[in-house]
Amino acid sequence: MGLNDRDYLQSGHRTGRPGLGGSKGPLGIRGWTINTWLIAICVTVFVVDAFLPPRFVFLGTVPVDIPQEATPDPIDRLNLVIPTPNDGKVPVASSRAFLIPLLQKNDAGQLAPAMVTWTLRTAEGTQRGTSRLEAAVRSAGPLFALGYFSTSRALVSFDPNNLAPIGFQFWRFVTFQFLHADLTHLLFNMLGLFFFGGLVEQYLGSKRYLAFYLLCGIAGAIMYLILNLVGWTGYTVFGVRLPLVLISDPATPLIGASAGVFGVLMACAFLVPNATVLLFFILPMRLATLAYGLVGIALLGVFLGWTNAGGEAAHLGGAITGWCLIRRPNALHGFFDFLGRFDPWSRSNAARRASRSRGRGGQLKEEAEVDRILAKIHDSGLQSLSKREQRILREASRK
Repeated sequence: MGLNDRDYLQSGHRTGRPGLGGSKGPLGIRGWTINTWLIAICVTVFVVDAFLPPRFVFLGTVPVDIPQEATPDPIDRLNLVIPTPNDGKVPVASSRAFLIPLLQKNDAGQLAPAMVTWTLRTAEGTQRGTSRLEAAVRSAGPLFALGYFSTSRALVSFDPNNLAPIGFQFWRFVTFQFLHADLTHLLFNMLGLFFFGGLVEQYLGSKRYLAFYLLCGIAGAIMYLILNLVGWTGYTVFGVRLPLVLISDPATPLIGASAGVFGVLMACAFLVPNATVLLFFILPMRLATLAYGLVGIALLGVFLGWTNAGGEAAHLGGAITGWCLIRRPNALHGFFDFLGRFDPWSRSNAARRASRSRGRGGQLKEEAEVDRILAKIHDSGLQSLSKREQRILREASRK
């Protein structure tokens, strides 16, 4: 069954349900909704990047043979140098991460293996030692290199090869949402959008759904950034392992649509909490149970420091934002106002002036009516709307 064959995307035939969408998507392509566009963009980026010339991407530092309970001394990252693997020749067939020894410049400018000093306090006494540092590197396409999110790229850091400052690359808050590590990563995220995104888009309208999805992804990046900044600072500066934070290197990349997908899933849990879904296509359960269960797993992953703890932190950010926004959909109005007349869903300038001329009182009345309709959908379902209410919701979603 295709995305546009589902009951909630129809205009009333087959099931008698009144649909909220027309035969064309917001960009004028028949059958293409915003959800379809999101899936198509993610798949296209993944395929195109696989065929472009790859390059090396620095994933962060990894201490070798350091006891898990040990606390390291602060690392002077300004003196670290990453050797270029294979004299700059990128292995085209390799997309997995690998390790190379990190070097460190001394006062004379000479290179030596980079070391970190650590302290381990036990009941028997205090132990001290040193461990070699290695750089985690992967071969990736240029779209990956340009678009992935990391704490060091979002804030500011120094290129260890030439000590040049880098950072404040704010486009990465959005672009990382369209990148994926491998085919399995892409498949699971696109399935989530395929099964759940259409319902949320119909409820919010195309314009607000796009804003909803992007904001959930951005919130996932912000959650990752905050937990990583706190965790890394506490670990490297003060030697403290704090709970519920990330101690991974600030250069560690974050990619994937899953923060937005978690927001969509939480929205569906609000709209149709008792809908039955099949976990792994086998085990039936309530949609709300699945959604909140996955959030619980994400919270546990961050608390226990699982391998994908950074991804789980982004899941939490997306889920929290989705939970809030689906209950306050009017907050999504105006997200694209900065585009002005270039907003593809905006009304004409004359219509905008006419809308403003109604005054604040008319705007509040209109927002109250939209809130009433959305509450009715939540309580009684989409099929309960009259034609007038469908029209009001369509018009509100285009503003």
